[in-house]
Amino acid sequence: MRYIRYAVWGVLAVVLVSVSLANRGLVSLKLMPEALAELVGFNPSITLPLFVVVLGGLALGVALGYVLEYLREYKHRREARVKHGEVKKLSREVKRLKRQKHEGKDEVLALLDDAS
Repeated sequence: MRYIRYAVWGVLAVVLVSVSLANRGLVSLKLMPEALAELVGFNPSITLPLFVVVLGGLALGVALGYVLEYLREYKHRREARVKHGEVKKLSREVKRLKRQKHEGKDEVLALLDDAS
């Protein structure tokens, strides 16, 4: 399974490198459209290779999706953590009650009762 994962990562790397080499042309990114920039009086811009824009947008989208999904599932993780704590507490209580029940009795019978 590890080799399949390495193969997938290798293919992805080759694809990303080939896309990057094919899209080395420079593009100019501007903050606002020209008409709006004339009204406001400024329009910062930056010139980058196209592959940086595409891969940066992809990375930003994945990161934003991860953060939003993390926030959406927060209540489920919190509930699972609370339930896990309750299970541990009840398990300790059951063990304590079984010890109290078997005090002064034969150890073999207590072990057999614990196993059931």
